[in-house]
Amino acid sequence: MKKSILITGGAGFIGSHVVRLFVNKFPDYRIINLDCLTYAGNLENLKDLEDKDNYVFSKVDINEEKLLEKVFNDYQITDVIHLAAESHVDRSISDPLAFVKTNVMGTVNLLNTARNFWKDLNNHLFYHVSTDEVYGSLDNGGYFTETTPYDPQSPYSASKASSDHFVRAYANTYGMKTVISNCSNNYGPNQFPEKLIPLCIHNIKERKPLPVYGKGENVRDWLYVEDHARAIDEVFHKGLPGQTYNIGGFNEWKNIAIVELLCQIMDRKLGRAEGESAKLITFVKDRAGHDLRYAIDAQKINKELGWEPSLTFEVGIEKTVDWYLENESWLKGVTSGDYLHYYEAHYS
Repeated sequence: MKKSILITGGAGFIGSHVVRLFVNKFPDYRIINLDCLTYAGNLENLKDLEDKDNYVFSKVDINEEKLLEKVFNDYQITDVIHLAAESHVDRSISDPLAFVKTNVMGTVNLLNTARNFWKDLNNHLFYHVSTDEVYGSLDNGGYFTETTPYDPQSPYSASKASSDHFVRAYANTYGMKTVISNCSNNYGPNQFPEKLIPLCIHNIKERKPLPVYGKGENVRDWLYVEDHARAIDEVFHKGLPGQTYNIGGFNEWKNIAIVELLCQIMDRKLGRAEGESAKLITFVKDRAGHDLRYAIDAQKINKELGWEPSLTFEVGIEKTVDWYLENESWLKGVTSGDYLHYYEAHYS
């Protein structure tokens, strides 16, 4: 095999799409999907890859030092694409320590393992996948660029900002070859239904309330997950070591507008009267420290690496709704356990 790439968090939402892209596009790469299968990790996301010769799954927590070392040795890891993370802001507010353990300590443990295993650091890449939330909130217009100062506002974004800093520190201190990307909100198939879009699709179908924080005025930039996976491919293969690349959809929407659009699409697809699902919209107390607006300036990755989104939001959201409606068994499987308890505690 030309490369032996460890993709952490590969059973999760974004990770599964990255794993699938790399396994299918690069048959001469061995792809090791490392995931500890928390509530958001689901091997059902990758059933189509189980018989692929260049695909391996390893159930390991990135904080398990000895097991991680064994994976590096067993598969002679040449590169890392690091996506494993706790990612839900609400959960970080109720349990910040869990985010420190996975997102900060887990990242440092992974960095240490890679640094100790790789004898010539110039021949290996540690690619850290991060979020635009590390930049804080854009309350007065403008866009996040790669040089925007960090200003994390939630325990989640603080943990991701910390992990970004550790990756850069290891590059500076030890000479590790690293690259970081910071992406806007993703949507698409296989997303765990605690996030806004799949939560709304699920609840509309079940005629349950659609919780919207505050007045729904918060703005996010949305990117179809397969476009993010393509961007990761470009950054991994063509990005310059030591650089940061912002990945965005050039696609800003207020939360309430997203929910209203989903209601319209679902009414049409489910044969309901126009406006029926919109009656489910329920405004709830705003999230603590809720950032007003995120918006990515993705000109750098576009100009330097030639990447741009392939789908408009209107096309991507239709594909997303269709996928959830066509995969009821997947949705029932992931909503039968931990999610329901969490939902009931936070939104009922």
